[in-house]
Amino acid sequence: MEGIAVVTGASSGIGEAIARHLLDGGCDVVALQRRPPRLKHGRLQHYAVDLADAAAAQKVASEVAANHQVRYLVNNAGVNRPGLLEQATVEDLDYAMALNVRAALILIQAFTPAMRAAKFGRIISISSRAVLGKTYRTVYSAAKAALIGMTRTLCLELGGDGITINVVAPGPIATELFDRGHPPGSDKRQQVIDSIPVKRVGTPDDIARVAAFLLAPESGYITGQTIFVCGGSSVSGSGGA
Repeated sequence: MEGIAVVTGASSGIGEAIARHLLDGGCDVVALQRRPPRLKHGRLQHYAVDLADAAAAQKVASEVAANHQVRYLVNNAGVNRPGLLEQATVEDLDYAMALNVRAALILIQAFTPAMRAAKFGRIISISSRAVLGKTYRTVYSAAKAALIGMTRTLCLELGGDGITINVVAPGPIATELFDRGHPPGSDKRQQVIDSIPVKRVGTPDDIARVAAFLLAPESGYITGQTIFVCGGSSVSGSGGA
């Protein structure tokens, strides 16, 4: 793989792993998020931006599109505002939709003209197994499900121009956030592990490998799909991210 890849939320966890895999595969990577990435590489650039801010997201999208011929886009940045129905607020929903969905749309709109001109592009968005149902995830699952609907529609509009767009839906993944809520060795973590058919929590690299496969030029016959990378939890009905 060669060319410019944009990865949002690459400061840690899944986004960081995807950025590292793309760099290892030969891509230059532009990371979009508020915090500088921990990952250091000569072909990694960082644009500081709050993607939940529509004006800021549009500004950085235009700047990146003007400075780089983007061929790969990974919409990974997201937010989880957990809570039961009674705890969910309109503000939580607005923020989750802004960061998970609106920012993705802004970036797709900014980068697809160059992809169309090149007759090549690869886009993936990171959703969640929680779209199948999970308590405390009313706001989160709604936003992550919206990404799937948008992807299925856009694959019909973009496929004729050599652009594929897919979704990766992780299950429980051992990110820093997950580890804080489910400390290694804790009963809470073991309960999650016991509920997963493969009997382990996933790693950011598990997600990054699937993302790299879908982004590869050779994967041009896969579009509009949602790939659950969840250790079987999407089949068993166990909890997810």
